[in-house]
Amino acid sequence: MLPESLPPAAAEPELPPYEGVSIGDIVLVVSPHGAAEAREALLAEDVIGFDTESKPTFRKAEVSTGPHLIQLATESRVYLFPVGQLPEDHGLKAILESKRILKVGFGLGSDLAQLHARLQIEARNILDLSRALRSEKPGQTLGAKTAVAQFFGRRLQKSRRTTTSNWANPRLTERQMLYAANDAHVALRVYRAALLCDPRLQERHRAGREVRQADLPHSPD
Repeated sequence: MLPESLPPAAAEPELPPYEGVSIGDIVLVVSPHGAAEAREALLAEDVIGFDTESKPTFRKAEVSTGPHLIQLATESRVYLFPVGQLPEDHGLKAILESKRILKVGFGLGSDLAQLHARLQIEARNILDLSRALRSEKPGQTLGAKTAVAQFFGRRLQKSRRTTTSNWANPRLTERQMLYAANDAHVALRVYRAALLCDPRLQERHRAGREVRQADLPHSPD
């Protein structure tokens, strides 16, 4: 059951579309300079949006070689890391394995397993909003589209054609970049909105802030 302060979700087709980020808010991390910028910005945050994309598999028993794209979002920027073009010092391990930065996203189970298998990254301090947020229907997880409708009264548009596109392509289209960026950014926005009315998330956020403060270097007396 959702917190009482949340309005009931309207029928999704009747809702206005969710605006999302613009292409100017997206940074494609394919150079050492871009990686340094991304690392500095992301390590300064207490919470970031997180998602990955993988080239789909269509044949039975075909094994995915993903992730092919990793998306990390702050309030103002979304950093896209194409795995096949990562600069040597990309900083993903430091960011995703940080215990003080909370990474929030939807349906992250397979994302975490693929990260470990392909990049040997053991992501820490992860919050899967699909499980953390309460669905109106008992026993069901809450997806990004439903969460956007309930928290913002908007319709998150998900194109199946883009979802199943080739995320391993060395040149992503603008449509792919916007789709991927919004997946991570909307998770961060939903988390921030949920903090206003969910005591369980508030408690976790406070605990994380204490860890963050404890990890900061102390000035000498």
